[in-house]
Amino acid sequence: MRVISLAAASIGVAALFPPAAMAAPLPGWQADLVADVAQTNISTQDGAITVLDSTWRQGYAVDLLAVHELSTPTDRVDARLSARIPPGAQVDIDVRGRLADRSWTEWTAAGTALPVAATAVQARITLHGNGPAVPTVTGLRLSADQAGIRPAATGTPLTYRAFATREGLTGQTTANGHVITSRDHFVALPSGKALSAKGSSTYSVKLCNPATNKCEVAPVWDVGPWNTKDDYWNPASVRQSWKDLPQGKPEAQAAYQDDYNGGKDQYGRAVGNPAGVDLADGTFWDGLGMTDNGWIQVTYQWTGAGTPAPGWPIVEQGDTGTTVKTVQYLLNVRQQAGLAVDGDFGPATLAAAKTFQSAHGLTVDGIVGPNTWSALVPVVTSGSTGDAVRAVQNELTAHDITTPVTGVFDAATDTNLRSFQTANGLSATGSTDAETWKALVN
Repeated sequence: MRVISLAAASIGVAALFPPAAMAAPLPGWQADLVADVAQTNISTQDGAITVLDSTWRQGYAVDLLAVHELSTPTDRVDARLSARIPPGAQVDIDVRGRLADRSWTEWTAAGTALPVAATAVQARITLHGNGPAVPTVTGLRLSADQAGIRPAATGTPLTYRAFATREGLTGQTTANGHVITSRDHFVALPSGKALSAKGSSTYSVKLCNPATNKCEVAPVWDVGPWNTKDDYWNPASVRQSWKDLPQGKPEAQAAYQDDYNGGKDQYGRAVGNPAGVDLADGTFWDGLGMTDNGWIQVTYQWTGAGTPAPGWPIVEQGDTGTTVKTVQYLLNVRQQAGLAVDGDFGPATLAAAKTFQSAHGLTVDGIVGPNTWSALVPVVTSGSTGDAVRAVQNELTAHDITTPVTGVFDAATDTNLRSFQTANGLSATGSTDAETWKALVN
């Protein structure tokens, strides 16, 4: 077994601790590798994790750990990893920080500075196999460093012109574990620093096609095209690779246009187009109205002041869909409205919403906004039953975490809710506080 210090920027090429150092653990906390369920291609046994399927994406696997609350802000998290890593395999430890407004920084290698001081942190373990030879992680200890605290980030998100290609691949699985559907809506970027966990859209981009004047906001659910360590939207000071390229220029674009790196990507493949973003079919065809690969404007929404924290949506007459179903389920619980849960905000739902608002001293307009949501959502947890549980189960399924809508908060619902909470950077309590409801209905 190797005990590896990740207090430096290099991951997988880090200094080994001598045996004597193993008896003096870093101050901090021991990560529970198996308690959380936000995992992709992970196998667990006896408290350790390894790759489940070594043939999938060359033995790629991800374990997203629980959010850790801090007593004082920090701008860096160091890590000590205990692992068996065969030649050619690799383990990456990344962390992100939560700001006071509950937004998140992008993922940063352990031991390197977060862009701002954080009040809570979350770690992610990524395993990279080498054919059948895969790593096994047996322990991870994390510690917060309070040196060099920086003020909160400000400014608008970065926007760059990028060449977009259609991903396709219906039925295959993305880097975060999402199974691609027909006319799906998501994007891939060539770095895991902005990869949203399955069931979340923490990291999203706004895409605009100048040829059609159509725009769409889509979550980052996959890694690519061409490269996997090219966060080209970042400045050279923090960019993972190819720091000599201009900020905003993907390596694939430089390779294709300028013969940079001999015209090859990180794997030595000849680059066949200048792509900086891959689009799922629904985003490509329906969202942007594209008929062929081409240049678009991409806004990286987590840059600037961090990822926007979810808020309460506005739901009103004429709306349809999953969130309307949630409103109807909850009005049936809170108001005994007897509504048909059909996802159509029609006259009956409008009348029930107004009755609920009147009974709770709210503005009676029939619009379900922040004040109405705050009064409407209950706490549901293991053992709960009824329409409020159905609302949670229906929302989990809509967030790509398939959960039977039974109205009984059983063990499967508990596991799935905890997975959803971990994926969205929330404490995995297994019960629905206001922050969990906000994430569910967004």
